[in-house]
Amino acid sequence: MRYHSTRSQIHQADSAQAVLSGLAPDGGLFVPAQLPTMDVDACLKENTMDMAARIIGAMLPDIPNMPMLVKQAYTGKFATEELTPTVQAGPFRVLELFHGPTSAFKDVALCMLPQLLTAARKEKGMVDPILILTATSGDTGKAALAGFQDVEGVNICVFYPHGGVSRVQRAQMVTQEGNNVAVCAVEGNFDDAQTGVKNLFAQAVGGTLPGSNKQLSTANSINIGRLAPQITYYFKAYKDLLDAGTITMGDKVNFCVPTGNFGDILAGYIAKKLGLPVGMLICASNANNVLTDFIRTGTYDRQRPLHKTISPSMDILVSSNLERLLYFMSQDTDLVAGLMNSLNTSGSYTVPEDMKSAINAEFWGGYCDDAGARKAIAKVWEQYGYLCDTHTATAWAVAEDYVAQTGDNAPMVVLSTASPYKFPAAVLSSLEDLTTDDEFAMMDRLLEKTGVAIPKNLCGLQEKKELHTDVIPKDQMLSYVTKI
Repeated sequence: MRYHSTRSQIHQADSAQAVLSGLAPDGGLFVPAQLPTMDVDACLKENTMDMAARIIGAMLPDIPNMPMLVKQAYTGKFATEELTPTVQAGPFRVLELFHGPTSAFKDVALCMLPQLLTAARKEKGMVDPILILTATSGDTGKAALAGFQDVEGVNICVFYPHGGVSRVQRAQMVTQEGNNVAVCAVEGNFDDAQTGVKNLFAQAVGGTLPGSNKQLSTANSINIGRLAPQITYYFKAYKDLLDAGTITMGDKVNFCVPTGNFGDILAGYIAKKLGLPVGMLICASNANNVLTDFIRTGTYDRQRPLHKTISPSMDILVSSNLERLLYFMSQDTDLVAGLMNSLNTSGSYTVPEDMKSAINAEFWGGYCDDAGARKAIAKVWEQYGYLCDTHTATAWAVAEDYVAQTGDNAPMVVLSTASPYKFPAAVLSSLEDLTTDDEFAMMDRLLEKTGVAIPKNLCGLQEKKELHTDVIPKDQMLSYVTKI
């Protein structure tokens, strides 16, 4: 299957090479020249593992033995064989994506990506090692570190914004063991870290940094190998609603997705393009509502303050995966290249009116500030007995706004992207007055108050030794990578 850059059809690769490269040489993102044909009915009759193998195999057909890779990626790593179950909570279904080894939705993709990379590396006859460079706003980092820990032929370096993640998220990363892992805080925000990683790719020659023999790749959702596995859980959610008798085949289902980098919701759009009966894709943002403004106005403008919120994984102003949507909507690499150049030089761009109309036919944008998220956490717990994390609460509030403003009462699935125990201070303070600033003590109090079990991977986290304590200015990322 041929992939090419969003910015030029000159830069092409098969799906295995696209996964290995992560980013196209011109800075664009790899997209398929043509999406595969899927037998949706057959897919929805399969169990989760077989469904994943079918979907990922269709998107990445140049990587062999996909059923085996899927089993190796997921077996024994999730709390349930379903991987991503859905549960009813009041008027909505909640798609729980946090049952993996790091309690975040990134596990679905980042348990799979090491299998894809190592298989692609073998398929291409690569001898030189791979260096994974990744920026994280909180959850990608730990999930990538856990997935690539001690994987032969692969090294990984994760950058995160200093002071820009929760204490639990930081503890997960800085205590990560493994002979091939490095973690470093960057003085700046997530966009600074993400831009720094992209700049490192731009400085690479033939896919490697000067003076290095390591092939660069990334675990961020700019890598198609990160994005493809996420398509599966939209199919799985639809199957759950079918099995529950909530819908019949062909009924439209709406999905409300909390997102910052636009990867999670883009996977839903691809699922729709593959034939899944997806209705409206509702893009939920926090106070950093750059995506909401874009969907409503057609202008993307990153020239605004970046707010630190209680949903830090969405504290992003440069949504990298939106570039893929621009291509899918236009099929015009020259247009996308021009828009990205405008974003880089002036900080904004405006899409043509016909593209805005096409986007509005598929996406609805809304946002919820911290006060609204806290209110949603309390409401959903008190009325429905369901405990949300801050990102899920943001999506819940936006889903309610969508229904109220549009009158669309089609079945709604809210994507729950993290365990509430990854953000115990914000969740507990939404339910009662706080008496401590110790996040790990808050986890215990949250358990006592709600009876919702703490995920095993978060238990005893505070007792682990910190192994990665480096903090660097954002302009020293290249020298840091060279040093390590």
